[in-house]
Amino acid sequence: MSTRTVEYMVSRTPEMGEDGRPVRMPVLPQGMEPELHGEHMLINIGPQHPATHGVLRLVLELDGETVVKCTPHIGYLHSSFEKLGEYRTWNQIVPLTDRMDYLAPLIYNCAYAMSVEKMMGIEVTERCKVVRLICMELDRIFSHLLWIGTTAIDIGAFTVFLWTFQERERIYHLHEAFTGARITTSSTRIGGMMADLPPGWIEALRHFVDTLPKTLDEVETLLTHNNLWIGRNRNVGVISGDDAKSYGLTGPNLRASGVPYDVRRDRPYYDYETYDFDVVVGEHGDCYDRYLVRMEEMRQSLRILDQAIARLPGGPINVDDPRVILPGKTDVMSDMESMIHHFKLVMGGVKAPVGESWFSVESSKGELGMYVVSDGGSKPVRWRVRGPSFINLSALPKMVEGHLLSDVITVNASIDIVLGEIDR
Repeated sequence: MSTRTVEYMVSRTPEMGEDGRPVRMPVLPQGMEPELHGEHMLINIGPQHPATHGVLRLVLELDGETVVKCTPHIGYLHSSFEKLGEYRTWNQIVPLTDRMDYLAPLIYNCAYAMSVEKMMGIEVTERCKVVRLICMELDRIFSHLLWIGTTAIDIGAFTVFLWTFQERERIYHLHEAFTGARITTSSTRIGGMMADLPPGWIEALRHFVDTLPKTLDEVETLLTHNNLWIGRNRNVGVISGDDAKSYGLTGPNLRASGVPYDVRRDRPYYDYETYDFDVVVGEHGDCYDRYLVRMEEMRQSLRILDQAIARLPGGPINVDDPRVILPGKTDVMSDMESMIHHFKLVMGGVKAPVGESWFSVESSKGELGMYVVSDGGSKPVRWRVRGPSFINLSALPKMVEGHLLSDVITVNASIDIVLGEIDR
């Protein structure tokens, strides 16, 4: 057997020959190298790890740096929201909803109220419809801004994080001006809202809508054609449209795989069919397409907000129904019937008729469904939430297997999960 000589690699303690020079190690001809055997290694990412975006534990089986198997472990944040709802009156459940996805709380507030109103046969006022639509589209942007900021910092782009969180702060101010809270908004009530929009709120929203595109342009200038960003995202975490549907993915994760499903268009609510906006669809189903889809979705939400501001009607924001809405304070103090209605609602809560309903909306992370069952009392018999993050997480093992360990961080960030909703 012949051997050939190659350039040696100098080790810390090279073997020295009689002439005092390092010995050149013989190398077998190509294709005849001895096979190296090794064992797979198990490592944990989380549950305390900044890149898991919550108390998520990923158990990874690695062959070298290649992921062979990924097993997500959830439940560390379990709050039993759905069970708690069975011991709360219909309006008392609202504060539980904004603690599920605290990155887009107004969407969850509205989705829950809409499911109960459907069961009770309540049609909210035209002003309430537009106000709720504004809240949901504003929080879609709110969630996507956090997503791009934290995803960028996971991959190493720090400047984007600063820009997007500065814009999120402006939405926090709008939250606080309307609801009195920055995160836990609890804004909806069965039949309406906790209050009408304060003076100057729409003008502040208009300024935000007009000025946010400049920041989005700057983010795209930094990232979209950046070779480092492209290298970390393109052809990483690919999932086909058929596989995405099989796993039940919805929202940007599904649309990035080429499936044009959007609840706002396919099962419209609050007159979404009358608004001019595009359903953004990707082609390849990789991390890069998920980035492009969410960036464009923010621009489409700005289009919707612009139209909603222009068509915001006057009139009352709450329905005129003493079964669900408290009478005005002046009426309570001067009219006996109003005082009785006030007492019954405060002490007993809203009484829903016997029945059940399902209502789903397009949240920032996918299709959010609320299912409620009533036995005619003031509390639900069952409250079930179809959370998009919980479903989207199920596809993570398929998306990371075969990729490098470093790609797990990118793929996990790209599906945009929130553990408050997963561990509900």
